[in-house]
Amino acid sequence: MTTPTPLVALTIAGSDSAAGAGAQADLKAFSALGVFGTTAITAVTAQDTLGVRAVHVVPTPMVEAQVDAVLDDLAVRSVKTGMLATVETVAAVGRMAEGGRLANLVVDPVMVASSGDRLLDMGAEAAYRELLLPFAYVVTPNVAEAALLVGAQLRNLDDLKGAARELHRTGARWVVVKGGHLAGDEAADVVYDGVSMTVLSAPRVATTNVHGTGCTLSAAIAAHLARGLPPLAAIRAAKDYVTTALSGAAAWRLGRGHGPLDHMGWADRGQAD
Repeated sequence: MTTPTPLVALTIAGSDSAAGAGAQADLKAFSALGVFGTTAITAVTAQDTLGVRAVHVVPTPMVEAQVDAVLDDLAVRSVKTGMLATVETVAAVGRMAEGGRLANLVVDPVMVASSGDRLLDMGAEAAYRELLLPFAYVVTPNVAEAALLVGAQLRNLDDLKGAARELHRTGARWVVVKGGHLAGDEAADVVYDGVSMTVLSAPRVATTNVHGTGCTLSAAIAAHLARGLPPLAAIRAAKDYVTTALSGAAAWRLGRGHGPLDHMGWADRGQAD
């Protein structure tokens, strides 16, 4: 019996030495969802569950060279971005997207780590709005990132809806503003395509193991797009995957801070305590 050739996705993101977020989390999500993952590393970080200790930025030409190497050889069906680190790299990725080279582009505008460490040049918000979001198929900011991008505080679901409308005006085709940082028993995200506003809710998982949640969601969306799901279905399936991964790792004790998710579904298979 011949095994079908897997579909391919690409992550353009930073490396997380503790492997809970960044390109490592993306690769786990890709694999769990049946997609062959490839990478272009934008920065090497020394980090753990407590925070980021050091960042070494990969020069933009090397980031571009990695993307070129993957795209020239493999049939990439979807691309996601994570930590881009510098305005120069944001601009370079925007140029590639404008040229139609980055299929089904999912932009996770990583700016600040969950620990509070800034992961992007100051002032890069404008670069995202003007140079990258216009070419995004899906953009997935959390509350803090959306607030930076629209220049307003977001306190409730109505604020998230307003931010989604504002971000759609940049040219992004689908906007997902994640509401996980808002208070309440439900984790509600708003999804907007310029016509319909959809609220996706799931019961909030009681856990401190949330490191890499945003990376994982955007990677899961990219994986489902690579597999041919339409955008809203891909977003809905990705949210379900993240909720399950949060639940699976809820009782884990990996590290002394915010631990990772159960990307591989070990809890369901009884392979982790």
